[in-house]
Amino acid sequence: MKAILRNVLAVLAGMLLGGVVNMTLVMVGPRVVPSPAGVDMADAASLAAGIHLLEPRHFLFPFLAHALGTWVGALTASLIAATRGPAPAWVLGGINLAGGILASTMIPAPGWFIALDLVLAYLPMAWLGGRIGRSLRG
Repeated sequence: MKAILRNVLAVLAGMLLGGVVNMTLVMVGPRVVPSPAGVDMADAASLAAGIHLLEPRHFLFPFLAHALGTWVGALTASLIAATRGPAPAWVLGGINLAGGILASTMIPAPGWFIALDLVLAYLPMAWLGGRIGRSLRG
């Protein structure tokens, strides 16, 4: 029972830390790559109205937020978990992937970005974070 509780707490800690990384990159992104005039990236209605004005560079930070948030979360979960297996990282990656799928239905984005994001930002980063976390534990 103690190991299960520790694993659950590890995934929760990974979600928290990964979420901080995600939100930090989402907030920093528009400062590094300014949005076109009149497009507020934080407002879904404004984004939907101005989506045709966005270039691929405007999607760099959202992708990095999803990928690095998942990676940090999976790494954290793997380092804290009681078990040495890949399960905590995969659980975290699955939760983030579910969130990404849900977000892709609510936030307007081009199909190429949604596909790239869903295929590369979640499960591969969970695998990598879990693998590095397990190797650091020894």
